Amino acid sequence: MMSITETISIQLKLDELEKRSVTIADGTIRQVPFVGPIRIDFENRFCFTGAFVLGNEALLGAVPMEEMDLVVHPATQKIMPNPAHPNVPQYIMY
Repeated sequence: MMSITETISIQLKLDELEKRSVTIADGTIRQVPFVGPIRIDFENRFCFTGAFVLGNEALLGAVPMEEMDLVVHPATQKIMPNPAHPNVPQYIMY
């Protein structure tokens, strides 16, 4: 899931939709604001999502990456459109 800082949430004037329960890396469970909607644009891709307001840096998360069909290039450690589908995202439906 995506997370953003409180500062980003304020700057984007996002509405808090509800509080949601999250387990953070140290194993503690917290109730945090869930805000949205957010449109994320990356190169020739975009998606709509919500985000948790948590921490001191923004994290894109696997859900938006999957929705935009993005991958991490192993050698450069950078996000890029899936080379198998360079022009438009390809979705897997189960």
